[in-house]
Amino acid sequence: MDYLKVSSKSSPASVAGAIAGLVKDGVPVNIQCVGAGAVNQAIKAMAIARGFLIPTGIDISCAPTFSDIEIAGESRTAIRIAVYVHRIVAPTTAANASEPESTELTI
Repeated sequence: MDYLKVSSKSSPASVAGAIAGLVKDGVPVNIQCVGAGAVNQAIKAMAIARGFLIPTGIDISCAPTFSDIEIAGESRTAIRIAVYVHRIVAPTTAANASEPESTELTI
């Protein structure tokens, strides 16, 4: 599985553009970060990407997990973030929806 690798020096706007582009193309998105600064940039990118996608009828959410990885022969703990895609359904208009019945409760 491929990951977008985010570092503490990554531009959140650039990562957000990559996330939004992959989501629009229907490609599964997974992010990998090592260190607090990298996680910070990745979460900022998720928030920005959400802002890009919501006007197009797509919302995203994420789920983080820990993963042990090896970098230069050293064992490190990474955070991997799975991105989930949600289609936004347009609300029905009042003309199409039936009025809910109101119930009066007396205590």
